[in-house]
Amino acid sequence: MKATAELQVIPIGHGVSVRDEVTRVVGLLKAHDFLVETHASGTNIEGDMNAILAAVAEVHEVLHREGSVRLVSYLKLETRTDKEPTLAGKVLRNDG
Repeated sequence: MKATAELQVIPIGHGVSVRDEVTRVVGLLKAHDFLVETHASGTNIEGDMNAILAAVAEVHEVLHREGSVRLVSYLKLETRTDKEPTLAGKVLRNDG
């Protein structure tokens, strides 16, 4: 089943900057067959729902293995039965 998602991974206990960990997360996601779009507070993902869920598990496993002691992730996941969800379909157009 196709899905769109927004993922925010927050490493806790690494100090003020978590740039390296966030960069690692994005790299892990881009290694999958997803459309990935980063933004200021997270990453938008388009792909197979089960693959997205498995990728979130992989992110946690890899970051923990690489030294992150605590991770908190927020995942918004959307599926539809009336049409295939896409990130392009989420773009708001200003016609005014």
